[in-house]
Order: sequence, then C-alpha cells, then structure tokens
Amino acid sequence: MGCYLDCLVPRCDLLPLSASMSHSDEKSSTSREFKEELGDVTDIQAVDIESQEHSRKAPWIVKATSWLLKWGVELEDIDPIPDERRTNPRLYQLFFVWFSANANIFTYVPGTVGPAFYGLGIRDSFLIIVVVDIMCTISLYPFSAVFGPKLGTRSMVFARFCWGYYAALIPTVLNVVSMQGYLIINTIIGGQTLGATSAHLGASLGIVIIGLLALLVTFCGVHILNWYETVAWIPNVITFIVMLGAGGKHLVNAPLTNAIPASAAAIMTFGATLAATNVSWATLTPDYGVYHDRKASSWRIFIYVYLGFIVSSMLAHLIGAAFTAAAFSVPSWQAGLGNGNDIGGLVGAILEPVGGFGKFLLVLVALTSPSACAPTMYTACTSFMTIAPVFAKVPRFLFAIASTALLIPVGIVGATKFYSTFVDILSIVGYWLAAHFAISLLEHFVFRRGEYSAYEVQQAWNKPRHPNLPRGYASLLTFACTVGLVVVCMDQVWYTGPIARAGTGDMGMLVGFLGGSAVYLGARWAERRWIVGKRPSVETIAVETSVHAQF
Repeated sequence: MGCYLDCLVPRCDLLPLSASMSHSDEKSSTSREFKEELGDVTDIQAVDIESQEHSRKAPWIVKATSWLLKWGVELEDIDPIPDERRTNPRLYQLFFVWFSANANIFTYVPGTVGPAFYGLGIRDSFLIIVVVDIMCTISLYPFSAVFGPKLGTRSMVFARFCWGYYAALIPTVLNVVSMQGYLIINTIIGGQTLGATSAHLGASLGIVIIGLLALLVTFCGVHILNWYETVAWIPNVITFIVMLGAGGKHLVNAPLTNAIPASAAAIMTFGATLAATNVSWATLTPDYGVYHDRKASSWRIFIYVYLGFIVSSMLAHLIGAAFTAAAFSVPSWQAGLGNGNDIGGLVGAILEPVGGFGKFLLVLVALTSPSACAPTMYTACTSFMTIAPVFAKVPRFLFAIASTALLIPVGIVGATKFYSTFVDILSIVGYWLAAHFAISLLEHFVFRRGEYSAYEVQQAWNKPRHPNLPRGYASLLTFACTVGLVVVCMDQVWYTGPIARAGTGDMGMLVGFLGGSAVYLGARWAERRWIVGKRPSVETIAVETSVHAQF
C-alpha cells in the first residue's frame, strides 16, 4: 500500500513527499486512492520513522511501527490534532458513525429492558423512550461532538479544560471502566446473536468471534473505523424491516398495557436506565471528528450528529420494546428469549418464519455488531492513554489487545446473567456522568462563553498549572456533592436511597445533574476569583512540564 500516511506518528520529523519518495508512481497513486477512501484528505506526507523520537524506542517497536504504517494503521497518540491537519470535509461521516453505532442490535436492547426487567407494557415503554431519547439526544451528543473538529482533542483530553489536569483523572478512569463495561455488554449481545444461528456455535464462541472482529476494526484506527461505519448500518436496517414484516401481526395483537398498572418507581427507573445508555455516547463523540474540518459550521456538525443518533436510536429502542413486550404472548419468541437473558435468541425466533434468509440476516447482524463495539473500544483506549503520560507512550493498539483479552472471558461469564449485568453497568455509567456533564456544559457556556478560542489547546493540554486549565477545586467539590445527592436518590438492586425508597424511583442522575450544576456555578466562580494573581510564570510552567513529561 505504500507507507505514506499523514502525521500518524506524533512528534516526529515530517519530510516533504518529494524528499522521501521511495516507491514507484503507480504505488504512490494507489496510496493516494487508499487515503481518499478512508476519508483522510489532508496532504499525504512521508513519515520519517528513523527520527530522533523513534530512535529512543525499543527496536521491536520501531520495526512494528514501520510495518503497521505501510498498511495504514493509525498510530496517533492523544496529542491534540493541529489546525493544519483538521481539514477532512466529509462531515457526513459523523452522521454514519453514530447512525451505524445505534442502528444496531445493541441499541435494540435498552428498549427491551422496560418490558423484560421492569414489567412495563408497550404504551408505557414507548412514551418513556420518546421523551428520554429526545431530551438526551438534543442536549448532549451534538454538543460534545463539536469539540472534535473545533479543538482537535479526544474527549478525556478535553475534560482537563473543565475539571483541571489532575482532577480530570476521575472522569478519565470512570470512562475507561464505563467503556469496558459497555464493550462487555455489546460483545455478549453480538455473541448471542451469532450463536443463535447454529446450535453447534453457541454464545461463548460467538462472543470470541465478535470480540476479535471489534479488535480488528479498532486496531486499524479512526480512519478505517469511519469508513467501516458508512456501510455497517445496511444489514441492520434491512433486518429491522424484515423483523417488522415477519412479526408484525404479533405486535398488532399484543396488549398495549399490562394487567397490573406500571408503578411510578418502575417508570422513573426505566427512564434513568435508558438515559444512562443514551448519555454514555456523549463521551465518545469528540474522538471521531478530530480530523474533520475545523472551519465547518458548528450547526452543521450538530445536525449531522443529532440526526445520526435520534433516527437510529429511537427506532431501535421502540422496536426492542415492542418485540419484547409481545414475546410473553408468543411461545416461540418467549422460548428464544429464554429466561430473559438471550436477546440474540429472541431475534432469531422472530426471523425464524423467513427461513434461510432469516439465518443469513442474523449472521450479518451479529457480524456488524462491531459498529457499536469498535467506537467504544477506541475511546476506552484513548481514555486509558490519558490517565498518565507513561500510558500515552504505549501504542494504542496494545491497549486494544488488552481490552479484548479482558472482555472475552468476562463476557462469557456475564452472558448467563445478561440483564442484571446490563443494569449494574448502567448504574455506574449514569451516575458519574451527571457530574461530568454539569461541569462540562457550564464551563463551556458560562465561564468560557461558548468561545472555542478560549481554549489554548496546543499550549495547555499537558501542562498541569497552565492558566487556561482550572485548578480542579471546583470540579472536585461538585463531584463530591453530586455523589452525595445520587446516593440518597438512587434505586438499584444492591442499594436504594431513602428518597427513592419513598416511591420516586431512580432520580439519582437527574438530581445529581441539577444539584451539581448549582454547586459548580458557585464553586467555579469562587475558584476563578481566588486564582487571579496566583498564576505561575511562563518559566515555572516550562520547568514543571519538562519534569512531568519524564514520568
């Protein structure tokens, strides 16, 4: 393929193409076509892998890097992408990344939780899904996605500009845990679906196959991931349409409500679970636009991402709720669902009347489940690299391999208790995100007045005491207060707070977000007033940065 990729290795000397060309014109042309196919339209430059930075690395890393570069694998670390490299005009990729990630068997699952786990009917489930999806989608995903092209930063690097350098370790570590948890869930669903195609295959082997496919896409990097997502949605949308055609008559005859009216606590708790699923995507969205046009309208980015999410996620949630609610009155569907833990079995039972074509669709749906797994794994890796400078020096694909090695055995064990595993993971995700988004939204719109120029990204992102980074006192106080509010309002199997116990259901995320917002407004104002006149000199920052980079 040729070894010319634009700036995939950070901090190495870049040579003009004419100075380092060592291949024939034919191979160079092929390399250019491959680059355009991946959507990376920046100038193609030769990478000097023998640079001073590479010479400090172990020989096996240098050799591996050279080989991977030839095949187009992204070797970028977490350094912010400079302005001159954020030029990709293909903004439609931002639509397809999130449309494919949600027009997926995984997004089908949160809708099933209402009927399967909380005993809600179709009508109640539909009303909750529509309200929660609209509220979450319009408020968080598009907002966070704009930071990718505008600032060129990954999500957890950007968190430093809201939390402070050291305090940002809290959301970074929690994001790694959350993403790994979602990876486990995604792999279980994909493995179960693949296992439903054959009695000899089984869910366990299916989990192994799906985990390895997700690793393959993640290993290659964001350019190939963007290309993959532009086509991964096709078999899933076809399958949803066939499912509606094959099982529509059972949906029409299914009761809209259960014999026992839904309790307020069940409705609120299902809404909280669905909201946690939705908002968790917002910590991923900046990562996939860091190479896109920084001059593009923020509204264009917003609309592409918003449509990608709302169209796919609401459709999948509604279908999931409808089929699961109807499954209890259709013996073959109920048998496929088993004890409520086999989503792949339910989908297989719905497609059974279609015969061999249904089996074929089931295989395609399973094999395209990495459309949700790969973005999750990619962000888990970049988040882990943000925890400490020493991790940023490790190639991202090694973290992807480690992530896969962990998720496969845990997924095989967790598949036997799917819904309890699903709800337990979501409880962790939703609660900490309440504080994270309260801090992020207020920092941007109130204290930086919505101005992207207020972020000195290239100068400040890795300097703990840079004046452009908060000290972190306000964010730490906000996080502590949010945890206190969440504890008294949460409703989980392993703990129910006193307010939730009174019959309100799970209000932890909502109350945590509102309370955290109020605390951060006051605390950040006080922090900004206090640090005026206490900023370190430029010389002090330079010395501290030099020492910090050695660890």
